[in-house]
Amino acid sequence: MILAAFVLTARPPVRPSAQDPWPILDRASQSYQTIRTLAAEFTQVVANPLIGGADTTHGKLYQMRPSRFAMRFTSPRGDRIVADGRHLWLYTPSTTPGQVIRAAIPETGTTGPNLIGQFVERPRERYRARYLRADSLPDGLADVVALTPRATDVPYSEAVVWIDRDDGLVRRVEIAETSGQRRTVALTRLVVNRGVPSREFTFAPPAGLRVVDQ
Repeated sequence: MILAAFVLTARPPVRPSAQDPWPILDRASQSYQTIRTLAAEFTQVVANPLIGGADTTHGKLYQMRPSRFAMRFTSPRGDRIVADGRHLWLYTPSTTPGQVIRAAIPETGTTGPNLIGQFVERPRERYRARYLRADSLPDGLADVVALTPRATDVPYSEAVVWIDRDDGLVRRVEIAETSGQRRTVALTRLVVNRGVPSREFTFAPPAGLRVVDQ
């Protein structure tokens, strides 16, 4: 999906010299700033070396800036993560039936929960970066960049992002979490700035569900 804000000429884009990651990240940041809404299909793979094997899930991802976000799972069906602008709801009946976790979204100092923005908003301030390689994805070629957070209070030690060469959008993220898990989220069928129904960003706890505040 090519953003309307970008006008591509017939001349192919020039790749950064000396494998410099910052022009790639700068373009990804500019691309992200043009996005008001985003919808995509996702595949998530979570590998935990302590228990062996990997857990693969699928679903639809939605985002409306600044603070609305949702991951609605089709497998396992019924699981969901929803940020409604005020609270972030984590509801996973496949693993913890009978309860939902609710956390307040800070009013300042954040642009709200998001998967993509945390890696491409102000990347020069927030990360050390190195270029890894070029890679091919189902939607085309991508540049792969590793990010090491400068802050020490984030729940991951490194993130690797795949940035589409055509539109500058992040198509895949691989996160080394401080818990020891490695989480990979791949996005396909991206649709930007075509609106997302407001119902995707709402969550009403079912009757009898225990709400755990964090």
